[in-house]
Amino acid sequence: MGQRRTRPRGRGRPGLDGPPVQRRVGKAARPVRPRKVVVDAPAFPRLKVCCIASVEEAQIAVRLGASAIGLVGPMPSGPGVISTSRAREIARSLPPPVMSVLLTSETSAEEIAGQADAAGVQAVQIVDHVEAGVFGRLRELLPGRSLWPVVHVTGEESVLEAEAVAAYADAVLLDSGNPAAEVKELGGTGRVHDWSVSRVIRERLEIPVLLAGGLRAANVADALEAVGPFALDVCSGVRTDGDLDAAKLEQVVRAAGVR
Repeated sequence: MGQRRTRPRGRGRPGLDGPPVQRRVGKAARPVRPRKVVVDAPAFPRLKVCCIASVEEAQIAVRLGASAIGLVGPMPSGPGVISTSRAREIARSLPPPVMSVLLTSETSAEEIAGQADAAGVQAVQIVDHVEAGVFGRLRELLPGRSLWPVVHVTGEESVLEAEAVAAYADAVLLDSGNPAAEVKELGGTGRVHDWSVSRVIRERLEIPVLLAGGLRAANVADALEAVGPFALDVCSGVRTDGDLDAAKLEQVVRAAGVR
């Protein structure tokens, strides 16, 4: 793999270190693409620590280098679900520039916006499929907030899905869920997906790509080499008996070269 390059901070990149891309919103909710930006694999990745359940866990994650904190709203399955009031408490505790990110399984713009406003977060991670018009409506309801749709990588068809949602998004997160399961799996599975597909997605998109799905100290270096994501997203791989494990998180940070 060739030498990785990084772009200077402070140029308005959407996602973890810049404001969201501002798009015009019309009745047809058609995507307005930002100017073309090639998002190379960074010299060192950002880190999002998900499934945070308390202010204390958030403090551990921030101390060890997290750029974003994931707060899980109601889900059909998976770990880390917390109340809206707890999510708001954690979001308020975060020092700038650490981002607060709400994970939502809602699929209507009004429900998603209501959750985000109640939790007081800066970004919304939409873990289930939503219609294209929902993104346009969310731009109206949540101005200045970042939208991060999730693509659950199940095969080569996920490349087209990622390209479609990227037209409306500030970043795309690649995970290993199974929305088609009898009980939907929308995150926190602890499973690794096909990174070769994720690599194709990362190379085709013009916005940052976050990689999730079964990441832990033993495989994050391989994940970075295989995919070259803008950021890593960890949950089950840094927890023990349901609690954030500072030692495991520190091992991930060291293995990934997070700064």
